[in-house]
Amino acid sequence: MAHLPLRRAVAALGILSAAAHAGGLQFTDGTSGRFPSPFLTEFTNQLTAGDLDADGDLDIIFANGGNFSSPGTPQTQRVFINDGTGVFTDESADRLGFTGLCRGVELGDIERDGDLDIIFAQDFNRQPKLFVNDGTGFFTDVSGTQLPPMTLSSSRAQFGDIDNDGDLDIYITSGTSSRFTCGQYRIYVNDGAGFFTDETDTRHPAELVCNNMDCIFGDIDGDFDLDVRTGSTGSNQSRLYRNDGTGVYTRIDGVPGDSTCYSYDFGDMDGDGDLDMIGVNAGPGSRELLLENDGTGAYTDASDQLSPNPSQDDNDSKFLDYDNDGDLDLIIARLGSGGEKLYNNDGAGNFTQTSGVFQVLTDSSLDIVAADFTGNGALDVVTAQGESGSFVNRIYINGGPADTVAPRIIDTETQADTTDATGPYAIRVAILDGMSSDRNFFDGGIELHYAIDGGKTQMVPMLHSGGQIYRGEIPGQPDGTSVEYFVVAADRVGNTTTGPAQSFNVGGLLGDVDGDGDVDFLDLLALLAAWGPCPPPCPPDLDGNGTVDFLDLITLLAAWTG
Repeated sequence: MAHLPLRRAVAALGILSAAAHAGGLQFTDGTSGRFPSPFLTEFTNQLTAGDLDADGDLDIIFANGGNFSSPGTPQTQRVFINDGTGVFTDESADRLGFTGLCRGVELGDIERDGDLDIIFAQDFNRQPKLFVNDGTGFFTDVSGTQLPPMTLSSSRAQFGDIDNDGDLDIYITSGTSSRFTCGQYRIYVNDGAGFFTDETDTRHPAELVCNNMDCIFGDIDGDFDLDVRTGSTGSNQSRLYRNDGTGVYTRIDGVPGDSTCYSYDFGDMDGDGDLDMIGVNAGPGSRELLLENDGTGAYTDASDQLSPNPSQDDNDSKFLDYDNDGDLDLIIARLGSGGEKLYNNDGAGNFTQTSGVFQVLTDSSLDIVAADFTGNGALDVVTAQGESGSFVNRIYINGGPADTVAPRIIDTETQADTTDATGPYAIRVAILDGMSSDRNFFDGGIELHYAIDGGKTQMVPMLHSGGQIYRGEIPGQPDGTSVEYFVVAADRVGNTTTGPAQSFNVGGLLGDVDGDGDVDFLDLLALLAAWGPCPPPCPPDLDGNGTVDFLDLITLLAAWTG
């Protein structure tokens, strides 16, 4: 948060830059001079962005390897390090040193130590690969010790806290011999230290799903837990799974059917606070499938709101507010002539293709990411190239307006009054902003602020749980305490919003230290064991003065129930 004034200054420079580009293309190819030369020509299936080395800018990882339907030769997974201005250096060998047949890559902090770790999804019956970050962007392969010892044919893996215990679990798609076969999708549960156990049998429907292409987390029904949408090129093989709140999934029926789908992306296309979605290539005749959410996780076909919606070989999409008007526009990655497609949103979820904004290049884009790589406050675009053409991954620099729209706090979880003085009290929040990625938006800090009995406000960070959900914990508080809390959310430019305040009370049977509903010998033992200075949270400190002493003992004995 200390860098926000600087980021606002940078945003102002971005606005001046936008004025300089008035009348010309807003997104121009900046690959030459920004990506390492000579250009790499590898089969890139997917990419992701994140601050790998904790220097404040966004780096890139490219998932490479595998021909379209045959293994081919394993290729190097690329790590491009940003110098802060959007100029990248290939540091793959030093930081990662991994070759494989990778279809997908994603980032997440698996041990909650403040840095981003990596999961690679491999095709052709190979084990997924897990790499742990040392905090400076150098990675160690821990797949053999921290992942279940099984091989999969997977297109995508995602991190998400499916069971609300504060750590990131893994959802991963799979076939048998390749991703074009039928297999059981799997759930790996984190023990909190980054070690994963396969709990598919007790958490996921037992069903074989064919031609896996994608999976993505999102809270589709507003209950703060993570549901899952998967994508498949098989006819009606994509799935929507609902979380029961404990990380156990059931399949949702009644979703409009699809086919030949390469990816799904969530975004609030009509500004009503829930997650709509687009299935690229998923509609009839390889058109896009636009699905509108009614707020409960029930979807209807809204594909007629995308104009035009031709039959073309498209592969991925992202929502982004490229014109800074507060709604989500749309960019679609194409394979072949005509270049990427940019659609403008009228604010109600009606999309019209625009021209003269995004530079048209003929290539074979398989994946696309929008992020501010140059630090000017505007979202640039990177595409991953494979299958045909020159195989040169590209970066398009945005010379348009910097982001001045703050994130939206859609809803904050209500903590009911509780008799639990031990805590912690987990609070989740749903937040959306003017872009989408598999990890929602690139934030500049999500904070949970709280005050005890009207005292000084304290703060704890809220960590990304997956989808649009973030989670923080208020420490346990003594019996008789009133707690007020609210959320503050910032984007990377420094646009900030504050959510409404809520409150709850901690109270039950005074003297019930262990919370079992009575005051007895066990409570007395706990009080005596904690005798002396006892900073909060300290349940035996019944009067909340920071010390367990004679006054607490008298209070406990007066409440004795035996």
